[in-house]
Amino acid sequence: MSKSAIEWTDSTWNPLTGCTKVSPGCRNCYAERMASRLQAMGQPNYAIGFSLALHEQVLEHPLKWRKPRTIFVNSMGDLFHENVPEEFIRRVFDVMAKAHWHKFQVLTKRSKRLTEVSPHLRWPDNVLMGVSVENASYTQRIDHLKSTGARTKFLSLEPLLGPLPDLRLTGIDWVIVGGESGPGARPIEAPWVAEIRNQCLAQSVPFFFKQWGGVRRRLAGRLLEGRTWDQYPEALRQRALGFTD
Repeated sequence: MSKSAIEWTDSTWNPLTGCTKVSPGCRNCYAERMASRLQAMGQPNYAIGFSLALHEQVLEHPLKWRKPRTIFVNSMGDLFHENVPEEFIRRVFDVMAKAHWHKFQVLTKRSKRLTEVSPHLRWPDNVLMGVSVENASYTQRIDHLKSTGARTKFLSLEPLLGPLPDLRLTGIDWVIVGGESGPGARPIEAPWVAEIRNQCLAQSVPFFFKQWGGVRRRLAGRLLEGRTWDQYPEALRQRALGFTD
């Protein structure tokens, strides 16, 4: 388990690593940059860099972590990548079901594969399933997510690369928004974020604004119109109240 600097989670768990680019949001992938650093440092899980690798030795680690955590699954890859065997995906879900004292957040850009595999998965209450949507060309991922058996469904609109004016949020439990950060970061515009926030308020969906991003994201901060937006879904009620330990 790795402690995470991501604002909306506590820790990360990577039973697989590596990915390939599928849409514009992937262009400046932070995980790809990190994998290169870890490979150079000799980290064994990244011996082949950002090429897809399954890590059997990591699969049951959450069962050993007795202290409840909110855990982001595969921050360094995509569980629903087309080259990940369905049997391995099922095993990851079985571990999450067994580790019922944790909350798990799974995120994918491969929403079509998600819909194909979803009927074959056990969907426990402690698993939150999300899709990434970076601009209006990829909103079909939201409809794919809605068709799954996940109890709690969320959107990660990050990196936000354009406006999303017509979000249909029925059946969505949480929306996260963030600008791109790091080298070559593309700009985010305040009206895009405010418009999404207003849609969430109108449709009673918790809204979380992660960051403005940029090359120096910490300097840019995460205030939207003078305040932070740290709303959480019911499935993460304890985290919403500040109980993250």
